[in-house]
Amino acid sequence: MSQSIITTIDQLQAQFDHMRALSRKKPLNSWIDREALLDSLETMLAKNQQVFADAISQDFGHRSQDETNFAELFPSFQGIAHAKKHGKSWMKTRRAGISTLFRPAYNEIQPQPLGLVGVIAPWNYPIFLSIGPMIDALAAGNRVMIKMSESAPLFAEAFAQAVAKHFSPDMVSVVVGDVDIAVAFSEMPFDHLLYTGSTSVGRKVMAAAAPNLTPVTLELGGKSPVVVLDDADLENVVNRVMMGKTLNAGQTCIAPDYVLIHSSLHSKFVKLAKEWLLKHYPNIESNDDYTRIINDAHFKRLQGYLSPLPKEQVVPLTNVEADAEKRLLPPVIVLNPDPETEVMQNELFAPILPLIHVNGLRDAVEFVNSRPRPLALYIFGEDNKNIDYVRSHTVSGGVAINEVIMHVAQHELPFGGVGESGIGAYHGKWGFERMSHMKPVFVQSKLNAMSIMLPPYSNLFRKGLKYLTK
Repeated sequence: MSQSIITTIDQLQAQFDHMRALSRKKPLNSWIDREALLDSLETMLAKNQQVFADAISQDFGHRSQDETNFAELFPSFQGIAHAKKHGKSWMKTRRAGISTLFRPAYNEIQPQPLGLVGVIAPWNYPIFLSIGPMIDALAAGNRVMIKMSESAPLFAEAFAQAVAKHFSPDMVSVVVGDVDIAVAFSEMPFDHLLYTGSTSVGRKVMAAAAPNLTPVTLELGGKSPVVVLDDADLENVVNRVMMGKTLNAGQTCIAPDYVLIHSSLHSKFVKLAKEWLLKHYPNIESNDDYTRIINDAHFKRLQGYLSPLPKEQVVPLTNVEADAEKRLLPPVIVLNPDPETEVMQNELFAPILPLIHVNGLRDAVEFVNSRPRPLALYIFGEDNKNIDYVRSHTVSGGVAINEVIMHVAQHELPFGGVGESGIGAYHGKWGFERMSHMKPVFVQSKLNAMSIMLPPYSNLFRKGLKYLTK
């Protein structure tokens, strides 16, 4: 393998030390240098679209080329274009306000590269969730080390080889390996560490970063609810929720996890969901558009969620049985499961959709607020007053109204969680600032009144201070 591909802990330490030293000696303060790196990222992505898509499909057992194009390549290219368009203005030193009491002095904010950024990428969207953090880190003038997920080994190898061809190992290094490598990576004293994955592992990453006081961005998950208001168009609700639940077979951190809906609408929801699935995924067992579960361990985990539930509570949306050998899991709806069951306690990451009985808007809000704060919250309805009530009485990483998932592709919005669903946000300008030190600078004028602020304190000083502290 290329020297930019790290596979052992000794290599990891040596490369970390090398890149960190360079980040101190040769900071990337020029937009020309940063833009060139973004150009290289764009070229790498353009030249390896098919290679990446094929590797991902093999890792999953099958994933649609179109799904990879739509959910990974498209937002990655858009993110690069957005950073190239705006990055030069983001990095400029900007004036900040100042109190009239200190004028004619003035304040500035000077964005500076942090230095060396570590990225721990997940397996579910390995292109977008590797490229996205890299865009922000490189636009902000940082060097990057990225640890690929061991659950998608073929993509990890393809990505590492592509990076080695398009980037100097002084700028970008790819780390591949098992859990031991991931643990060692998270213990390195990076200038910033971004992790995308489960909440349980996120806790371990934060604990590993703590001894070094490494600042972290944790993009986690959780159970993202759908609140269906009384005046919602149920056909539209089903159309959008089922799209979000079947995309990547539900293996999406912001997939709609469960639906809060009045019990009188459950049967109609199930009927519409079956019709939707038949229309969009006919012959699901052989349909090239339908993705498989990533590995045997996750498939077994999902079967473990469903097997304890009463049969009448689990409603298949097709006549096709789950196939463990192929890791094919057709979508199912779970009718009003007990809140203490695993299907309601754990993030599903699967085409499993619980429908929860609620008696109106306030009941739905109370249900959401009784649980950890979600990464995303989806509201369907027409009455703006009721929509605003849900928005203002719940806290979530992000919100989409009459839609699901699409907020992640908005480069003018920050993306991140809150509470157990994450720490910090990135994308676009928000990611640039997250990956920069926004240094405050106070510039004193030659003409200033600081001389009267020195001891021995005069009556003028006392009178002035008394006036200011009234």
